[in-house]
Amino acid sequence: MKKIEHCLITGGAGFIGCNMAARLIREGIKVRIFDNLSRAGVQKNLDWLNITFPGMFDFIQGDVRDFNAVCAAVRDVDTIFHYASQVAVTTSVVNPRHDFEVNGFGTINVLEAARLAQPSPAVLFTSTNKVYGKLAALGILEAEKRYSFEKNPWGVDETQALDFYSPYGCSKGAADQYVLDYARIYGMQTVVFRMSCIYGPHQFGNEDQGWVVHFVISALTGRPLNIYGDGKQVRDILYVEDLTEAFLTAARQIEKTAGNAFNIGGGLDNSISLLELMDILKSVTKKSIPAEYFDWRPGDQKVYVSNIARASRTFDWRPKISREEGVRRLCDWVTDNRHLFE
Repeated sequence: MKKIEHCLITGGAGFIGCNMAARLIREGIKVRIFDNLSRAGVQKNLDWLNITFPGMFDFIQGDVRDFNAVCAAVRDVDTIFHYASQVAVTTSVVNPRHDFEVNGFGTINVLEAARLAQPSPAVLFTSTNKVYGKLAALGILEAEKRYSFEKNPWGVDETQALDFYSPYGCSKGAADQYVLDYARIYGMQTVVFRMSCIYGPHQFGNEDQGWVVHFVISALTGRPLNIYGDGKQVRDILYVEDLTEAFLTAARQIEKTAGNAFNIGGGLDNSISLLELMDILKSVTKKSIPAEYFDWRPGDQKVYVSNIARASRTFDWRPKISREEGVRRLCDWVTDNRHLFE
């Protein structure tokens, strides 16, 4: 098992990044955060880290599109968690050039900086389920409150053909393949996580990205929701604490995980439709959520559920926090930190 001593987290002030930083610091691992602080809410996350762990991590304000800055950031680290990215399909449609510069070119910069470092650190990368496209060949079944796959009822596994859809799917998919190829061509220790919907504390979501916390905030504040489609679309949701466990476990077992892609999400047991989430929130908050319905958006999948069996087999990981427990925890965090959303 690899001993991890010094990590770089690109996008380390973001939602996943700050949760990962906190986990690593608590484990006694040296942490360096690299972030350009451009996304709404990330300064609040950095402030929280500074208050909670004063003087216990390094911070570099920089952009993954700046190769020299990335090279400086990777110096002396043994593991890189590469989370910095443009994260929304809708934004990629509006500005595909920016989307590719961050997700594609930025990832190449991280890989090249890692390759040129001596010794080369391991690189674990956050990809997306969008690399599989609309999955039309799996067939869609419609029930009262959700869609499901006609084929592959346990969800999408890593043998599913790639079918990049939307500029975001293309940029993340290209980066995904580069990360895997650097393991093949250069012998580097690289890992891809093709992630479903991650949610939890320190997430400042909106209707374009981070939809679970967006629903929670709307439920607690009485703000109306815009639903694109019919609300039956399904995702498997994963609480961020389970995700940080997956990343750390995969990094520590890098001899087993290197060169592989893993579908990471809540799995079938934690699959949920928008309508079902609204029902859970109504039960937890005792409030109804007003909603208005609009046409489907480009690139949206009616259903996506991760088959997480490969991760379970390879590095013995599986989610521990149920969707109901995770949503309750997130409601408690938003309630306790309501001032952050005003």
